Amino acid sequence: MDYSDDDGMLDTDSGEDNLYSENAADDSDPGFAEEGLDNKDSTSQLSYVVLNEEDIRKHQRTDIEQVSMVLSISQVEAIALLLHYQWNVSKVEDEWFTDEEKVRKSVGLLKEPLEIATVSCGHSYCKTCWTGYITSKINDGPGCLIFKCPDTSCSAVVGHDMINNLVTMEEDKEKYNKYFLRSYVESSQKKIKWCPSPGCEHAVDLGGESDENYDVSCLCSNEFCWNCCEDAHRPVDCDTVAKWIFKNKDESENTTWILANTKPCPNCKRQIEKNQGCNNMICSICRHMFCWACLGPLGNHSCHRYKGDKETEVKRERAKEAIDRYMHYYERWSSNQSSRVMAMADLKKLESVQIKKLSIKHGIPKTQLQFFVEAWLQIIECRRVLKWTYAYGYYLSEKESTKKRFFEYLQGEAEFGLERLHQCAELEFKQLVKETEDFSKSFEDFRRKLIGLTKVTKTYFENLVKALENGLADVEHNESNSATKSKRQKLV
Repeated sequence: MDYSDDDGMLDTDSGEDNLYSENAADDSDPGFAEEGLDNKDSTSQLSYVVLNEEDIRKHQRTDIEQVSMVLSISQVEAIALLLHYQWNVSKVEDEWFTDEEKVRKSVGLLKEPLEIATVSCGHSYCKTCWTGYITSKINDGPGCLIFKCPDTSCSAVVGHDMINNLVTMEEDKEKYNKYFLRSYVESSQKKIKWCPSPGCEHAVDLGGESDENYDVSCLCSNEFCWNCCEDAHRPVDCDTVAKWIFKNKDESENTTWILANTKPCPNCKRQIEKNQGCNNMICSICRHMFCWACLGPLGNHSCHRYKGDKETEVKRERAKEAIDRYMHYYERWSSNQSSRVMAMADLKKLESVQIKKLSIKHGIPKTQLQFFVEAWLQIIECRRVLKWTYAYGYYLSEKESTKKRFFEYLQGEAEFGLERLHQCAELEFKQLVKETEDFSKSFEDFRRKLIGLTKVTKTYFENLVKALENGLADVEHNESNSATKSKRQKLV
């Protein structure tokens, strides 16, 4: 058996691993800084690596070469084994050394006779037939990665090399190689997932043990949760995010709104929304005239008198309260998302146009204008965090009043700091650009203020994130201490 690697089976060129590091400076000074923001720790290590297609191929090649070398088989056979065992190298080796013959039989790696245009079983077909057979399998989808000899009674697997050698159309070959590459990410048990951003071809390797923070940032600038593939949502957990997103899409919210804001016509039962102040209603369908307050016919009626059966009205009031509460949190969640999108657009304009103009006009090196970018990056991150705190607040039980008050205090402090920073970076920057007299002094004053606000806002949000990730445990700790102190005072 020829165990040499076939030329062209896999590319040998490999792109370097792309390590996309987040800036993670731990600056907790709440005061205003006189100088620029501290340089962020460039040596900090992230627990994940962003991979492009070449990086994935490199990982794929490494696994293929390892199996080929350890088992003393060809790379073609190694590929067949890895596909069968979903790219689990350890399982391939364990199963092979436990019972090689059983593995060969189940995978279809029969002892291979040296014949042309056959797989290991020796069944011969002309190359034209093979090409048509393989092409049809490729057009059927990803199942083309593992398929057997055309003989219906044969279980021999068709090898990777044969597929690449006999497929004549570049389009089909490209499609097969795409399935082959994607199987390494999608079928394996490795901690690799594709970036969910439309059109992005990068994947993220999460690496070591997770610390429950799955937020990652791809090279395409998309930030997402590696665990659930939704937008990055720290400090809110994946379950809360799933419930919130489902609730926003759930048609039951429409039902709740209808119940809270409409009443059925007493005659035709069509739901009617009141759009004017008068209680005298006329149904637009059946022209029935009735009183909005009691649903009785217009005329001699006394709807101001108490009636024992108020169950329907109570349900309506509860529904109204529920939807008002939901809309409070949803509107602020949505508003912060919109503000974040606009902030990202503002940052792009700042980097591509405004900083360049400011540098040329006033002779300021671009390196001394980076504090603008850092401020806007902080704004974007804070808008993301603040957005998800409203989902957190919605699911915080009304019964936990102390926790709720503490949460709203932290949220309010963070939001107030963010609004000050956003206003300075946006509105006061516009005033600075228009400054013609003594620009140097105005610029220096603005620089100190913006850097200071950036630091303060960062501290506010770090405290907020830490508190929510700890489940607002500080409240319980403080309550416990207060109770203990109270008991001691009584004993004294």
